[in-house]
Amino acid sequence: MGGRYIVGITGASGSLYAEAVIRRLLKAGCEVHLCLTRAGQIVVREELSWQWPEGAAPEEIQAALRSRFQCGEELRYYDIHAIGARIASGSFRTDGMVVVPCSMGTLSAIAHGSSHNLLERAADVVLKERGKLVLAVRETPFSTIHLQNMLTLSQCGAVIMPACPSFYHAPSSLEELADFFAGRLLDQLGRSDDSIRRWEGID
Repeated sequence: MGGRYIVGITGASGSLYAEAVIRRLLKAGCEVHLCLTRAGQIVVREELSWQWPEGAAPEEIQAALRSRFQCGEELRYYDIHAIGARIASGSFRTDGMVVVPCSMGTLSAIAHGSSHNLLERAADVVLKERGKLVLAVRETPFSTIHLQNMLTLSQCGAVIMPACPSFYHAPSSLEELADFFAGRLLDQLGRSDDSIRRWEGID
């Protein structure tokens, strides 16, 4: 049940969701092509204690991430400025992309096709190739500009999925809460499974 997915991480708070998504994809035998903005690197250090040497080369960061997730070549890391990377081309076929968490700056850039960095370009490619793009936006409250950008992307086929956790499954930890939301994100990429508790209604 493998697949090939791009995961983008920005500088918005909520990187615990990203880690849960990556773990779920790797567990399912998928390829994960990972790209972090510079602000995203700062946030994962603060929120998740992801560590690599200051000024580390992309290969060193990739090695550190593979060690953290206890995986091999199925996890591939790309520097945010590597605009010539494979995920920047529509000829590199993927099964979808999720940006989690998605900052309002990245949302705006994707909505306007700016493609200032590899993450934004990869999202642009997914849209133009009519692929699946899920944006776990993280901001509150939303300004009118934010809402207009979300509407633009929704009209272009992207799924706007605010990072709003659910509680009806009675999570006992932050990790359980994040894992449940990660499962719902992957539902939108067509990767549903039975490991999350689904609402059965009230009798």
